[in-house]
Amino acid sequence: MVSSCDQGKLLHRSINACLCPLYAAEGMHVVTVEGIGTVRDGMHPVQERLAMAHGSQCGFCTPGFVMSMYSLLRSKPEAPTETEIEEALAGNLCRCTGYRPILDAFRVFAKGDSAAYTEEAIAASKGLQPGQIGHANGNGVHANGTNGCNGHTGSNGDGHNGSNGHAKSNGAEKPTNGKNGKTNGQKICPSSGLPCDCGAAADVAPGGMIETDSGDKLKFGGAAKPSKPMREPIFPSELRTRVAQPLELPGKQATWYRPVSLESLLDIKAKHNAAKLVVGNTEVGIELKFKHAGYPVLVGTTHVQEMNTIEVSKTSLEVGGSVTLTAMMEAMHSLVKALPEHQTCAFRAILEQLKYFAGVQIRNAASVAGNICTGSPISDLNPIYMACGAVFTTVGKGTPERQVKAEDFFLGYRKVALESHEVLLRVSIPFNAKNEYVREFKQAHRRDDDIAIVNAGMRVQMSRAMSGEWIAEDVKIAYGGVAPKTIMAPKVQAAIKGQPWTGETLKKALEAVAQDVNITANAPGGMVEYRRSLAASFLFRFFVDVALKLEKEGSGYKAADWLPAGHESAAVHFERPASQGIQYFNKVTGEALYTDDVPLPPNTLHAALVKSIRPHAKINSVDYSAALQMEGVVGYFDHSTVPGHNDIGPVIHDEEIFASEKVTCIGHAIGVIVADTEAAAQAAARAVEVTYTDITPVLSIEQAIEAGSYFENAGHSIVCGDVDAAWKDCAHVIEGRVRVGGQEHFYLEPQGTVILPGENDEFIVISSTQGPAHNQMHVAHALGIPAHKVVGKTKRLGGGFGGKETRAVNVSCAAAVPAYHLRRPVRLILDRDEDMHTSGHRHAYIGKYKVGCDASGKLIALEVDLYSNGGNSLDLTAAVMDRALMHIDCVYKCPNTKVVGHCCRTNHASNTAFRGFGGPQGMMVAEVIMDHLGRTVGKGAAEIRSLNMYKEGETTHFGQKLDGCQAQTCWDRAVESAGGLEARQTAVKEFNERSRFRKRGLAMTPTKFGISFTTKFLNQAGALVHIYTDGTVLVTHGGVEMGQGLHTKMAQIAAQSLGLPLSAVYIAETATDKVPNASSTAASASSDIYGGAVGDACRQLNERLAPYKQSMKGASFEEIVRTAHMDRIDLSAHGWYITPDITGFGGEMPFNYFCYGSALSEVELDTLTGDFHLLRTDLCMDVGQSLNPAIDIGQVEGGFVQGMGWTCLEELVWGDEDHKWLPPGVLHTRGPGTYKIPTANDIPLDLRVTLLRDAPCKRTPQAHSSKAVGEPPFFLGASVFFALKVFFLYLFASNILSLPIICCLLLREDVKDAVYNAREAAGLGTGFVSLDAPATPERLRMACADHLTAPFAKADVHIRGSC
Repeated sequence: MVSSCDQGKLLHRSINACLCPLYAAEGMHVVTVEGIGTVRDGMHPVQERLAMAHGSQCGFCTPGFVMSMYSLLRSKPEAPTETEIEEALAGNLCRCTGYRPILDAFRVFAKGDSAAYTEEAIAASKGLQPGQIGHANGNGVHANGTNGCNGHTGSNGDGHNGSNGHAKSNGAEKPTNGKNGKTNGQKICPSSGLPCDCGAAADVAPGGMIETDSGDKLKFGGAAKPSKPMREPIFPSELRTRVAQPLELPGKQATWYRPVSLESLLDIKAKHNAAKLVVGNTEVGIELKFKHAGYPVLVGTTHVQEMNTIEVSKTSLEVGGSVTLTAMMEAMHSLVKALPEHQTCAFRAILEQLKYFAGVQIRNAASVAGNICTGSPISDLNPIYMACGAVFTTVGKGTPERQVKAEDFFLGYRKVALESHEVLLRVSIPFNAKNEYVREFKQAHRRDDDIAIVNAGMRVQMSRAMSGEWIAEDVKIAYGGVAPKTIMAPKVQAAIKGQPWTGETLKKALEAVAQDVNITANAPGGMVEYRRSLAASFLFRFFVDVALKLEKEGSGYKAADWLPAGHESAAVHFERPASQGIQYFNKVTGEALYTDDVPLPPNTLHAALVKSIRPHAKINSVDYSAALQMEGVVGYFDHSTVPGHNDIGPVIHDEEIFASEKVTCIGHAIGVIVADTEAAAQAAARAVEVTYTDITPVLSIEQAIEAGSYFENAGHSIVCGDVDAAWKDCAHVIEGRVRVGGQEHFYLEPQGTVILPGENDEFIVISSTQGPAHNQMHVAHALGIPAHKVVGKTKRLGGGFGGKETRAVNVSCAAAVPAYHLRRPVRLILDRDEDMHTSGHRHAYIGKYKVGCDASGKLIALEVDLYSNGGNSLDLTAAVMDRALMHIDCVYKCPNTKVVGHCCRTNHASNTAFRGFGGPQGMMVAEVIMDHLGRTVGKGAAEIRSLNMYKEGETTHFGQKLDGCQAQTCWDRAVESAGGLEARQTAVKEFNERSRFRKRGLAMTPTKFGISFTTKFLNQAGALVHIYTDGTVLVTHGGVEMGQGLHTKMAQIAAQSLGLPLSAVYIAETATDKVPNASSTAASASSDIYGGAVGDACRQLNERLAPYKQSMKGASFEEIVRTAHMDRIDLSAHGWYITPDITGFGGEMPFNYFCYGSALSEVELDTLTGDFHLLRTDLCMDVGQSLNPAIDIGQVEGGFVQGMGWTCLEELVWGDEDHKWLPPGVLHTRGPGTYKIPTANDIPLDLRVTLLRDAPCKRTPQAHSSKAVGEPPFFLGASVFFALKVFFLYLFASNILSLPIICCLLLREDVKDAVYNAREAAGLGTGFVSLDAPATPERLRMACADHLTAPFAKADVHIRGSC
């Protein structure tokens, strides 16, 4: 947060620290997360709330969320609304939690009416008596009553609650009172994972602050009581009176100027025509960092008073060029409230567009002029400025002010009508007249914080003719994202201007869109058909919107004269309410250390990789001489300098640390530069010149199949029954293909390592890895030294998800080579784009299937060929394929099955493990097959699935008997949570009958996920437990904490085993000199195996202490331990665990057990754009006897949201045969600007999670009968994909004048018949429709083929993704 004083008023703003130049912060008060609270000195209420609500998992994103919330509270004179809180957090990303606990944590700070939450009101809302609201709902997870910050529910249904905090009333803080409660004998609070010491209830004063974190779960009180007195950073009094001075600060790369007057600014600009003007640095900073632009003169215009004014004239709003977007928004909000509605139509359009323009942190820094002058063809505001008639005023030294119309300002790609000596002084946005309408439009890959695919601004001035008709007197239509610059649409304007507002005028205008919006086939950005269709859809929406407004205003205009009933939905703008859900500490202070936070010795060198820029080529030469001459550069190292072995790989050594003769993907490491600073190393790496002879690359699965490019002996098969003989018994035989794209891990902490050399060739390898032992062995191999001289250490990860299981090795080995030769520490941290291009992704898959069933839909035979994109090395591709083969059944029994795996070798960076490890890809094929079967035999989705669902005791296609099968139970519980399937289907059907262009879909997806490494020897674990003479315990185990709560669960097991409070147990960092030869933390098995190892060590210690406990009854644990120590009893134990009975892949018991779950999701799709909202998800997950329900629910929600991202949002776009506008082999989506993970506004509006109760796992007594929870929930996110997909199964063409329903949802047999008849009559048939995953807006919109897409694409167009 940066704070400043402007004319006596304090302004507090959250900003992105990585974009804020240090010089720009001069004269400001800067507050970071460490400044508002620490564990030692006491946490701020914002930090405390987030910790207690389990809003931090890996913790890497947590400081950002804390500071966004803190800044919001400091910037507002009164409590924010829940919507304002969600908007303030929209610019923050989290990959672990699914956002729900973060939002719940911060809602305590929102406005609320406490009168609505009296005991009587809560009880009445639930149909209960007031005395019943304190009881849990029976599953021991969440209570149907109030639940305070430190409150929790009992595991046997006697939940109790307490706030242990503060309630705010009239600005005063009053401590609340709680009653002590018990947990029916539980030692560990199932909600917080802490010893049970909380109160039971709290009162709230009338008008007091409340927290409503869902419709069913309420928390009373304000901020949680800090453990120590809170400290609030106070704005320094010296800065209140300080007068800003002009600055001129020369540097090695640039000189920074900060003028304080317009005259000084113009002098500088006249002297330095090429100077870059900077306010928020949100554009220039990106160019400097990622495009390596060199700007020798930077001018900060933040203190030029003439450019920081906001004035209101009689005709317009005048906004200075340096005014931030946030300040402009605030001014417009005030005008919207104060002026007649018709006058501020343009302001409302701008405000609506700014809501999705970027995160609050960007709007707080970015300026009005900066956004305009970048000249971006996809600027969200420029089309509106052009449409509404805005005027830009420019000025330069020696030339007068000049007014330029916005529509004339943009000359070409990032070229504007600004002379080299001029600056954009101010923007004039006119007020609107009566019957003048302005609308904004934008479609992006993701709704929030994303750049547009296409945007538009549209304005029309309507007038009534003598005939009584409403005529378009003036019209302006502007589009962005369809040309190298923002354009006007003159032919569309001509088709509308002077014409009546009728369907015939609209038809002519839509025909003109194809002339104005003409995009070449291989234009940058691709998606040509979609972008042109969006332009038409926006115009259609605008036409309907104006018609409805005219009608509403009582003008005598009747939209129904041309607009059929139900088609009003074209103009509906979805207003997303604050989300809610049912669900239930600590990296919130910023003190948690990650690899890049490790304090470095003073002689540390920084490394940067020299990487290939070709996907497949022979290396002819490498010239690094220029790099070595650069300041600060110490050396260059490559394959010739590796002291040991250059070959690496987790299964077979088919990779090289540094490419020796040829490169096989873009990003392939050729060498490494080390220098005194990271910037110097990166600049030198770019200076290394490599020449190549290109070799034809293989860039997709299809190309690999055509070229026969496979990994030898990597693809296995599974056969059960007699598939060939079974076909004759099938009443129906169908065939199809499934394409599923890859997925970027997007862990927020990138790959990184620090190599610390010691004496006698000893090395400490501190790295962000899921497998410290894996790193240890490979570094020793690379350096040619024994493993006992290398110690691998990992404190924690900022996310992993499988991406750091094996790929961290490449980074560690590359850094170890210069560390070995120079005997100096070396740090190598990849940038985000480097990481995404080089470290691999989830494997893309293609599944070709043939399936047969009887007349009822019962499966008889299944034959599947699975093809995966393995990349340029084997890595774990074979094991990933094995799991995919074993999950091809999902939860369905097929007596005759043959599934064959084909592992394709391509010229992408090697793909690797990702949450689910191939299981989701296999289950995706299974679910598509079930949909295809249902359409073929005429059965609904639920019916066909229930018919084929596994039953207890049945055997899978790979021979494992199902013991404790919960598939049907989880399905039934999810339906029960949803309020019944039939009722929900009826409601969706009724909505769709009323709405033409907004459609709802409902789908249910089950899962069955096997737990264990499928390679048998990996299923082993060790732990080391020390008891100290003060009665405290130190636990070290081989697992890595990366946000999944592993350390917390191990501490709970140790505490419960030894009979101690959780506070007496501490978990040390993972280190190979404490626990050797540990398997990577993966396969969701870590809680099971390390829990067993910790339990084994504690068992040994309990046996040693048993005689003392027997003879010293009533003594404290510390006294017992001291006595044993005096008797020379060993108080340290090494525990060991191996998973019993399992066989690995190919045997009859490859898995220890299975986890089951089901999710029912409802979506609402805008068929005109492909945008959708996830309305509600009801999810039931089988986690056995949960060790910690709060952690488990967090894993379930995070996994679900990540799975939804994989199937619906996150698309990897490569330069391949389907994306010829990209260079071959280049990954386009290699950063948050182009690759879109879900944000807080993409999660379900209503998310209800149930952990299956009364289902202890018989296979895990060592882990208290719990089950794994990391990977199993992931696939349930696919329920959103199938809820969306259901729309496209029944599409038919339409005519503009008749406008029949294009998309229908099959819910009942009568509807199904009508839709199939309509498709058949339209000539599109009634067959099954395939949709590639992810279901991006482009695919969704183009699948909804209609009169708007017809001019640009065929109705059956198939938008393929990179595979």
